[in-house]
Amino acid sequence: MRIRATVAAVTGALALSALAVPAAQAAEPKVPADIAAASEVVHADSGRSAFAAAADGAPIALNATFSSVKVNNGKNIAVGTTNVVKVPVSFTLTHGKEVNIHAADFFAAVELYRGASFEETVFFFDSNDASCTDSSATVATCKATVEIDPYALLNEDAGSWKAAAFAVAFNGEDPENPNLDNVGVAVKDPTNSFKLQRYSKLTVNASPEPVKKGKTITVTGKLSRANWDDNKYHGYTNQSVKLQFRKKSSNTYTTVKTIKSNSTGQLKTTVKASADGYFRYSFAGTTTTPAVNATGDFVDVR
Repeated sequence: MRIRATVAAVTGALALSALAVPAAQAAEPKVPADIAAASEVVHADSGRSAFAAAADGAPIALNATFSSVKVNNGKNIAVGTTNVVKVPVSFTLTHGKEVNIHAADFFAAVELYRGASFEETVFFFDSNDASCTDSSATVATCKATVEIDPYALLNEDAGSWKAAAFAVAFNGEDPENPNLDNVGVAVKDPTNSFKLQRYSKLTVNASPEPVKKGKTITVTGKLSRANWDDNKYHGYTNQSVKLQFRKKSSNTYTTVKTIKSNSTGQLKTTVKASADGYFRYSFAGTTTTPAVNATGDFVDVR
């Protein structure tokens, strides 16, 4: 079985505290080593950081603030069953002149998490160390990427997520064994909210084709979505799906009727043939599953 033993990867001597293991289990996500160390420091005062109890001191406030934080260009994030999804994040970092954001031991990142707050996460993914470009002596624009591996997810992870931005200046301290009294930390939480969703698929087939005008057309299809517990696609049951049609000479689909998927996600209904055109099914989406349109299936009416 795949095991999600903790909320993040382990790096060096910095081991995260274990959460209760869910009934269905998943692999833990990979976190860049430098960011994992920085994340440990940022969470030193929370139960998420196991080394905090043995660490010396407490982090000091870093003269840095975050603004204009963007996650996935403002869109929800859909994840399938096999491919790692690379989510772009960006932000503006404003800092004091005494803060060297280009130092080798300075890290800035964005964390995507599920939970009440940055300090009370149920599960999370950290970006890599952001690449920052100075726009002035105290302002920089920064970009990074968060990698979301479906093998690290469970179905319970679908739904509402948040983002937070953080920066850590180790100021010469060993990232794996720092004296926290000398380490600067800045956090902004939350910065964004979004939905992490189970990727959806929708098919359609209209037959017979060709068909005589006025005769019955049977339109079948299937609505399915990613299952993160077993990394397969399963039918999405009892969901309202629209059957839509557009004439061959038109670019606009209109809704013919609304039906529901059955216990295996299958769709089936009938209509009368009226004109050449394309039939498709359209699903509006839910909190856990994104909207999706099937590719139109052309029917030649004679």
